Amino acid sequence: MYQEYKSAWAALIAPGADFEVITTNVRGVDIRTYANALPNLRDAWAATAAYADREYLIYEDERLTYAEAHDRVNALGNWLIAQGVEPGDRVAIAMRNYPEWLLSYWATLSIGATVVGMNAWWTGPEMLYALNDSEPKVIIVDDERLATLSDIRDQLSQLQIVGVRLSSEHLDVTPWQSVIAHPSPIAEVSIDPDSDACIFYTSGTTGNPKGAQLTHRGCMSNIWSMMFSAALQRLLSVQKGLIEADAEPPIPSALVTTPLFHVTANNCVAHGTTLAGGKLTHMYKWDAGTALKLIEQEKISALSGVPVMAREIIAHPDFAKTDTSSLLTLGGGGAQLQPDLVGKIDEQVTTARPSTGYGMTETCGIITSIGADYFVDKPASCGPAMPVFETKVVDPDTAEERPKGDPGELWVRGGHVIRGYLNRPEATAETIVDGWLRTGDMAREDEDGFLYIVDRIKDMVLRGGENIYCAEVESAIFDHPAVAECTVFGVADDRLGEEVGAAIYLNPGNTASAEEIRTHCASQIAKFKVPRYIWFTDAALPRNASGKFLKRELRDTLQVADSH
Repeated sequence: MYQEYKSAWAALIAPGADFEVITTNVRGVDIRTYANALPNLRDAWAATAAYADREYLIYEDERLTYAEAHDRVNALGNWLIAQGVEPGDRVAIAMRNYPEWLLSYWATLSIGATVVGMNAWWTGPEMLYALNDSEPKVIIVDDERLATLSDIRDQLSQLQIVGVRLSSEHLDVTPWQSVIAHPSPIAEVSIDPDSDACIFYTSGTTGNPKGAQLTHRGCMSNIWSMMFSAALQRLLSVQKGLIEADAEPPIPSALVTTPLFHVTANNCVAHGTTLAGGKLTHMYKWDAGTALKLIEQEKISALSGVPVMAREIIAHPDFAKTDTSSLLTLGGGGAQLQPDLVGKIDEQVTTARPSTGYGMTETCGIITSIGADYFVDKPASCGPAMPVFETKVVDPDTAEERPKGDPGELWVRGGHVIRGYLNRPEATAETIVDGWLRTGDMAREDEDGFLYIVDRIKDMVLRGGENIYCAEVESAIFDHPAVAECTVFGVADDRLGEEVGAAIYLNPGNTASAEEIRTHCASQIAKFKVPRYIWFTDAALPRNASGKFLKRELRDTLQVADSH
């Protein structure tokens, strides 16, 4: 099984093949890149003009074709040029996942400028910090973000504002309709592959977020890696006789479930779907019932979000009566799919295979990918690193490589890695060493080259000198049939340093005691890893904008005295 996998992999990256890997010197470091990747995202977007009549962006009752999208992108691009935006300048986007988000994104890139993705959940001070840090010439905002911006407007330097879906007129805001009114071709611009395409802010554990500088090369490398992953699965399916070699792959139809100001939705869903001439369906906000309706209505072929979204889909009371036969893949990123969920997807969704990718903002998207039979066979794995990555697992304190199979910090080097953090040279030097990105994740590698992410270094619980990986404990808890959501974290302890704590939300109508959860865990993990503190919540666990559980917030607010 794995020999076939390795043979197919080697064929796809061989000299002259579609995914040939070469060595390129970038910022003084020799790294792996794809020989055939397009040089920049402007060229990638321009190529989609060939899909003119296909539907591209869907939002509620609005439907835009590629031709209509190109007209609006061209009009906005020319308007930005008229406002003095030049190659290398920045344009901020602050809005929900409206169609205007991607239109603004492609327009900015098409004139050689850099997109600043603003977190739509930010407060005024957080928005003020990012705007002062990135200094965009223009910001494109929806009604809600405009209200936040208005509160800090007098603390900002000159900034042109474009308003999207406004409820009223504003004297100093240019309405969206006026900037897209006159489409005409955009002038050609020269774009360095290693220049900034976008800046996405990463949320740190302390202090202000860091602006990760994602380059055109990095973003294109990520697209090629996702294409490689799909081509690998297709080649394996052909070899197994599951599909015909000359069969045309279906046009993708993706549901955008997470915010476009993160790489999961923007780089790993929107980029690949767009280049394939596929359709992107947007949601106002995540709701599993609405998602099921859209899967049936829009013939969604791929749904990729955080793991809890897949859980909510298959646990929803409407799941059994919804036509989900268009689904080919169901999974996600942003967090590891727990092994029980991999099996549930494979068993309960007739046409879809489970899939996941592990990555981060600092790699412009995925580092690894795994799906179908290989994911079912290794449900705790996130797959092998993509062809343009070198990897090593090291002792986080000494940086010495660990023996194969032993956990350590994962370091990666390759075409995906960001240029650095905006205005943060010390943070850049600390995170990127001779081209190697220190991921901050504890990982191990098996005999087949498949990686397993065991935890974030900073999330690891150190109990009496023993390392306890929260992800392992969460997997054990999630395996209990009554559990809908859970997150695990360390609780300070005078004797042992830390003890294991867990916040759990049960499936509606289900019951379970703390002792039952502990007994269940003890059958799967060592006794010292079983949570001492367990909290049951009356509502779903709080999440951030990307759908990840706010474990630090829970840890800080839950009281030990109230645990079970």
